[in-house]
Amino acid sequence: RIWVVHRLDKVTSGVMVFALTPEAHRNLNTQFEHREVEKSYHAVVENIPEWNEYTARHSLHANVGRKHRTVVDSHRGKPSETAFHVLERWQAQNHAWIEAKPKTGRTHQVRVHLATSGFPILADKLYGASKTSLISRPALHAQTLSFRHPSTEEKMSFTAPYPKDFKKLLDQLN
Repeated sequence: RIWVVHRLDKVTSGVMVFALTPEAHRNLNTQFEHREVEKSYHAVVENIPEWNEYTARHSLHANVGRKHRTVVDSHRGKPSETAFHVLERWQAQNHAWIEAKPKTGRTHQVRVHLATSGFPILADKLYGASKTSLISRPALHAQTLSFRHPSTEEKMSFTAPYPKDFKKLLDQLN
C-alpha cells in the first residue's frame, strides 16, 4: 500500500512523492503543512515579463463556479505567495520560460498567479491562454521537490525530466 502525500493538477507533469508507511505519510504531510518542502515548477507563458524576478502575493479562493477555477479574492481567499524567475525570453514568439517557487500550496496557485500577472501559461485555456498548436496541455511541469527524509531527516531532492511534449515545446521555441 502507498499513500499520496500531495497532488498535481491532472494536466501538470513532473515529480510527485508517495509514502510507503502511515508514519512517513504523516511526517511528509506535516512538512508540507509547515511549508518546509521546497517546490520548483517550470512554465512557458504567453507574453514577456519586463521583470527578471517577481513575487506574486494574492489571496486565493478555490473551486469557484462550474469549472472549479481558483480566483483572486481578498475577502474569502487564503494568503498565497509564489516567487518567479525568468529563465529565457523568446521575443519573436512572445513567450517566456519561467521558474515558479510557490511558498504556499493552494489549488492552481502557480497558474492563477501567472494569469493574474498577465502571463497565462501556454495552452491553459482555463486561465485565459490563447489557443495554440505548440502543446496540447498547459505548459507546466513540477521540476523539483525537496524535503527531509521521514526517518533519517536527510535532505532529499528529486528532479523530474521534462516529458516529450514539454521538451518538444522548448526545442520549437529555441
